[in-house]
Amino acid sequence: MATSVSARKSSPVVQQRTKLRHSASELSVLVREVGVERFALVCVDPAKHRSRWRMADFLGKLLLAEATVEHTAGPLRAAVASVRHKMQQHDIRVVWVIVERTGQYHLPVQRAFADAGFETRVLHPCATKQYRGAVSPDVKTDDIDLAAQHLAAVAGFGLVELPLDETYRQLRLLARHRRDLVEKTSALCSQIREHLHLIMPGYAQCFEDLWLSTVALPMARHTGTPQAVLDLGRARLARKLQHDGLRVQERTVERVIAWARQASPPAPDAALQQRVWTALDDDRLSKRREIEALERDLAAALVRTPYVLLMAFPGINVVSAAELAGEMGPIAHYGNANAITGRAGLFPRRYQSDTVDLADGRLARRANRRLRAALMRIADNLVANNHYFRSLSDVWRKQKTDERVIRVRVAKKFTRLAYVVLAAQQVLRHDCCQPGDCILLKLSEFHRLHLTGPKQLLIDLQAVVDQLPKKAYTHEAQSLSKKLDVATSHRRIPMLLGELLPAVLARLTAKTTGEPSEAQASN
Repeated sequence: MATSVSARKSSPVVQQRTKLRHSASELSVLVREVGVERFALVCVDPAKHRSRWRMADFLGKLLLAEATVEHTAGPLRAAVASVRHKMQQHDIRVVWVIVERTGQYHLPVQRAFADAGFETRVLHPCATKQYRGAVSPDVKTDDIDLAAQHLAAVAGFGLVELPLDETYRQLRLLARHRRDLVEKTSALCSQIREHLHLIMPGYAQCFEDLWLSTVALPMARHTGTPQAVLDLGRARLARKLQHDGLRVQERTVERVIAWARQASPPAPDAALQQRVWTALDDDRLSKRREIEALERDLAAALVRTPYVLLMAFPGINVVSAAELAGEMGPIAHYGNANAITGRAGLFPRRYQSDTVDLADGRLARRANRRLRAALMRIADNLVANNHYFRSLSDVWRKQKTDERVIRVRVAKKFTRLAYVVLAAQQVLRHDCCQPGDCILLKLSEFHRLHLTGPKQLLIDLQAVVDQLPKKAYTHEAQSLSKKLDVATSHRRIPMLLGELLPAVLARLTAKTTGEPSEAQASN
């Protein structure tokens, strides 16, 4: 039996269309105020080094015919001057510049018109494609695209891009660069493992994790073949590693020696294979150091945003919170949690016609894929490390729910909780945060593992204190006090925390009691 459509709750797609209609109504009001002959649209179809553009009034009458402008300073200034001249010549009062989004190539011409004082709006290529089908279904040229862009802009599809401040732009760029390096490092690891297996077959199985082990690859560098392992022997192999400043357990060396006795012969070009994989490993180590530096920079930017409060969720740390902050931007850009998942495409496609209503299709195809990926990575972390979401996932698995559906449900539920945290700038009392992680201790442990200097560590910790809501002061102060007691009573705890935590704890206590700390009083 068909399901009634009227009883359904509006989906994110419907809400998005409502916003687009509002943009069209805003445009129509503006056109009525100034008149159709006094309103003009400059449509731009960008490419890598140049753009095709034209200027027409609201009704489509050409004021400037199609022309090509190079993405250099002189031609862009000339294009702006031509638009100003036509405004004076035809008494045009309002001009909107509609630029089709084309990767990053549309930015130079968009900035040129925006810096000249024109209102610039961005048009999605899908809108151009749909209106081009009406103008010319079988022929595609740049000039036809410009005509289609004009129709789409008149219909209200020219949208304003909300600006990002420096912190969020920095987070986005650093997070994307880090993700790119991580993917390249993963590819390098696969290549290294393949070359290593050719000259040392089965060697990787001697270690629980080839990449987390501190001695696995250095030991392979010193040997290169099973026979070289046997020739060095247990004592000389251990001395070589100690000379490199590495500590190795005797049972590890014994396991490698036992493997070498039974290993199959290496490839005939073992020396060349050794050269190849060590060069790849040098590249991997270089990228890993760069990734660690980027993660320190991500932490320094994250603590200046409310997204640092998400670290109270068990399972969310600096990197995942920073990636989400970079892709989402300020929470003020979203009216509700559905706006986040709608932008990320975390909702099913729907097909409805007459009595046919297929409401539970696959995930939306057209979405912000980077935001979706950030949310899905957080969902993976929550399922693995958060007791609340792990128990939910176990219940769904018993119901034979697909793992992909489980991740989407977790991401959706997390988005609703994260919206409350970010919009209200508070720490949740939800079951998933009981007991919540101490944000300051999480950050301090992150910096300890990344060997951050004490000055930067103290700056980041104090920045977190400024972001914390008052209700979280007590929990954070108690956790810091316990950590400080451990740091002062056990020598194995780095003394750096014992020196820095009192200053942060004093600042928290001062905010809790409303009294100035010793540092503030001395100033």
